[in-house]
This record gives sequence, structure tokens and C-alpha cells, in this order.
Amino acid sequence: MLSRRTFLGAAAAAPIVLSRASAADKPSDRIALGFIGIGIQGRGHLGGFLGDPAVEVVALCDVVKERLDNAGQMVEKRYADRVKSGAFKGAKSYTDFRKLLDHPGLDAVLIATPDHWHAITCIHAAKAGKHIFCEKPLTQNVAEGRAVVAAVNKSKVVFQTGSQQRTEFGGHFRKAVEYVWNGRIGKLKTIRIGVGGPAVPCDLPTQEVPVGTDWDSWLGPAPERGYNEILCPKGVHKHFPAWRNYQEYAGGGLADMGAHHFDIAQWAMKMDRSGPVEVIPPEDPKKTSGLKYVYANGVVMIHNEFEGSEKADCVFEGTEGKILVGRSGIKSLPESILKEPLGDTAERVYPATGGHHKNWTDCVKSGKPTICTAETGHRSATICHLGNIGYRLHRKLKWDPEKEQFASDAKANKELIREPRAKWAI
Repeated sequence: MLSRRTFLGAAAAAPIVLSRASAADKPSDRIALGFIGIGIQGRGHLGGFLGDPAVEVVALCDVVKERLDNAGQMVEKRYADRVKSGAFKGAKSYTDFRKLLDHPGLDAVLIATPDHWHAITCIHAAKAGKHIFCEKPLTQNVAEGRAVVAAVNKSKVVFQTGSQQRTEFGGHFRKAVEYVWNGRIGKLKTIRIGVGGPAVPCDLPTQEVPVGTDWDSWLGPAPERGYNEILCPKGVHKHFPAWRNYQEYAGGGLADMGAHHFDIAQWAMKMDRSGPVEVIPPEDPKKTSGLKYVYANGVVMIHNEFEGSEKADCVFEGTEGKILVGRSGIKSLPESILKEPLGDTAERVYPATGGHHKNWTDCVKSGKPTICTAETGHRSATICHLGNIGYRLHRKLKWDPEKEQFASDAKANKELIREPRAKWAI
């Protein structure tokens, strides 16, 4: 479904656009929502949306039968009163996301598949005119991200990347960004990001495929290999599977949480529609921390390397102090930086109340851009991809954030794209 020509032909940059027909125009005034991928993350999203009066869950899709059945039971239980009254006819189950996209009256989809499936499902959903909420990291490689952005902008659907730190977690990250924007730490010099290491090649042994699991569909565009329950757990699992560790499907810890924390860093730099100009891996090829991203304005962002005990999800260092922020809180050195509130004339971040889901559904109804559009989600994921490439190649790389290419480096540029398996090519 995603050929090399499709990727490389995507526009180098695309403007934010407004939505097509609003779901609020429907008589029911509810957004008819379908779910693609109902593992532990998708199940969490499902539980949240089942309590949202702005939404009606009408369709479900997964490649593991037990998960699909369980999700259907969740929907039936939540809508039990409406089922009895005849106001709700049940959520239709699908094993092929393309058939879900043809579901009558469907307005929008939530995509919570493994990362290697995000691009194909997003592009097909956009072409079908469905509004999209897609989990982060947005893609498995850079070219996929640009293709997603091009498809979303062409279709004019409303898109939300699942970068919940922009709206949730006590507002700590929002506050950090505003204080950086308003000069409370002086001139920003260095950002340190605390996340895991890069992805590694998958070397897991082959196991017998469980009954009810469509393993070939789970692989999708990824290289063909045997089943292993570490990648696709049996039945309804309660943990986050380790497919995240392997480069065939994702970007390791560097991308899994990095898509969140690098997103906040780029937001604070006002570079969340651009990127760095140089990637410098550590000198020791065995080291999996310390890679540096250098920006045109001189700011250096460092992966998982801290000074002393000053470790946090995001550490912003300026000429007049530091801000350390994480999901559990925010502090500054010196403490006086955060003590005085910002004034009425201070520059503020995108206003968002009610959480990431509500921001998306509000924008679906209004047609306004979300707090984390496809372009922003792509740029944040690109930071993760660049880091993985830097660790794999173990040499300095010059990056052009406008062209989204490495300068005079054919080998590095080959790392920006992956041909999908033939059955998923167009």
C-alpha cells in the first residue's frame, strides 16, 4: 500500500487544513467511531470513549479474536440500557481494517496498532474521509510520516497524534513550555531527554501461532518472520508488548517514550514543524545514550545523558537556570524561576481543556486543527528515527529539516524508508 514512489512523491511540507463535513451535522450529534487495534492501549482508549457522550462506538477491528470479542463485550456492557431500548444496535466487529472503513455512517477512527501499521491505516482512513486519532510514535520511518501528512492534508480530515503530554499530566509540560517561551531560564542552551535506548533487530524464535490470531495480518508491511508471543501476546493481555524494542516494528525505548518527550522539547523550542540540522552519536559505538541533536539556533538536545542527579523526563537548561519536568511534577533551579506566575501578557500554549480525547472530538465538530496535528506528530517521530539511524550508523549526520534528507549521504538516506511487503504495496 505504500510504495517508494508514494513516499518520495509526498509533499515536502503541507499546511494545516480544516475538516471536511462536521460530525455535528448528523441528527444524532454523536461522532460514529471505529477502533483499529484493541490491545492494551486501544482498550484503554475504548474505555475512555465509551464514557464520552459526544461519541458512539460503532465498529471494532483486531487480528486477535479474543481481543475483538472482549472489546465487543465492553461496548455491549457500557451501552446496555440503549441496547435494551433498541437505540443501539451493537458495534460491528471486523478483522480487516479496510472493511471497517466501509462501515455505514462511520465518521472517525482511533488507531492503536503497533507502530509499523500506523502509516497504512492512517493513509487509508484519510482517503476514506475519516477523522483520525493515531497513537504515537506516528510511524516506523521518516518517509511514512511525510506520506501520512500528505494524505491527511489532501483529504482535509481532522487528525490528532496521541501526544497526551500536551494536554494532560497535571499540565506540568504545558507550564514548562510556557516558562521557557517567556524567558524564565534566560536563553535556552541545552535540553536533556530521559528515555530508553534505540531499537535492535528482532531475533526471537518461532512459536506456534495461537488459534484465533491472524499472524500474517499482524505482520502487515513488516518483513516476514515466524510468530512469537513477545511480539503479539496471546488473547487479552494486560501488559505493553515488547514489539516496541525491535526495529522491524518500532523504534525502541528511544521512540516509545521519546515520541512524548522529544515532542515537548521541540514544542518548547518552537521547532515542532521542523527539526535539527545535525545528529551526533557518541564516540563509543556500543553506547546507547548520549546522542546529540544540534539545531540551527545553537540549542543542543541530548538523549539520556544527565549531569549529576538532575535527571527528569525533560530538562531545559538556560543561561539563567533550569526547569526539570516529568509526568509527576515540575521544579526549577533556582526555585524562584517557577514561584512567580506568568503575567497577563505572557505568551501561552494552545488552550486545551478536558484532555486529549476531548480536544480531538471538539476539533472534529468545529473543523479546527488539533493540538498535535499529523505534521507535528511526524516531526516528533522523526526525531526518534534520526536518533535510531545515528546509533546504527555511528557517525555524524547532516540533516536538512526542510527537504527531510541527509546531506550527501546515500547510505543514511536509505534508512529513511522501508519497502513494505509486496502484498501491501500500491
